[in-house]
Amino acid sequence: MASRPPARSVKISEDERTGWSSDRPRRDGAPPRPANLTVHCRVLVPTDRLRYSPGSLLVVVCASHAERDRFLDRLIEDRASLLSLDKVRALLAGRVAEQELDARAEELLSAAVAKRLDSRETVVLGADGLAAEEREPFVRMAAALKRPRHLILLETPREQVPEQDHAALNELRRALDAGELGGEGFQTVLRLGGGTAGEVKRILFRPPPREDS
Repeated sequence: MASRPPARSVKISEDERTGWSSDRPRRDGAPPRPANLTVHCRVLVPTDRLRYSPGSLLVVVCASHAERDRFLDRLIEDRASLLSLDKVRALLAGRVAEQELDARAEELLSAAVAKRLDSRETVVLGADGLAAEEREPFVRMAAALKRPRHLILLETPREQVPEQDHAALNELRRALDAGELGGEGFQTVLRLGGGTAGEVKRILFRPPPREDS
């Protein structure tokens, strides 16, 4: 009886071991699939001091830009880390044509965020709206560079919420409370409303102090 031929060893590439890789082009010539941003997400409890790792991306979402800016101006020490479309638009006002202002502001904001993240510098981004699609490009930048990603939802009185934003805000609240924003790539989320926002005294981007042994 003929002996069975010796088994051949097959080397499996790293991409094949881990399943589909978003970095590999599809065989049908279609563009690569976007990387899956999903991570485990912790819903934090408000404290008087909020501490994040240096080099993090912190996205602050609020239905009122005025409330958002007052909150951040009070709590963020490093003014250079504080970025928003409103801030960039103000810098460009009078320097570019009105019809080009929004597109140019978005371009410059994206470049500024990318530069800081690439340099391992903290970014505190005042979100322009409530939609996940607006946050996604910045979260993808941070995830690609393995930077920590965090989100704060700052509540504001109902009368300050535009009617067209009510549904989006309610959905964001629900997803946050359920810990579902890990699907967007956020590792921690925090909801501040009522008196809890005023109780926050500092937002720090530094490691916790070492305890003396």
